[in-house]
Amino acid sequence: MKNEKLCPKCNGNNILRFEGEVGPYGTGNNMQVSFFHAVKVHRYICTSCGFTEEWVDREDIQKIATSKKVKR
Repeated sequence: MKNEKLCPKCNGNNILRFEGEVGPYGTGNNMQVSFFHAVKVHRYICTSCGFTEEWVDREDIQKIATSKKVKR
C-alpha cells in the first residue's frame, strides 16, 4: 500500500497514512529499540476494507536489527 497506493486485499485506492510518532514515556506509534531510543512506525490504512500495513523508514531498519530488544 505504501508504494503502489492500492490495497492488496480489495484493490481499494483510498489509502490513508497514519504518521508514526514518539511521545513521552514510550507513547506513540513506535518501536522501542533501546531505553532512550525508539523508531517511528507508519501505518497505511485502506478506507474501503480496513486492512492496515506498518512500515519503518529505511534508515531505521539497522537500528532495529542491532537492538538488544529484538528476539531471533
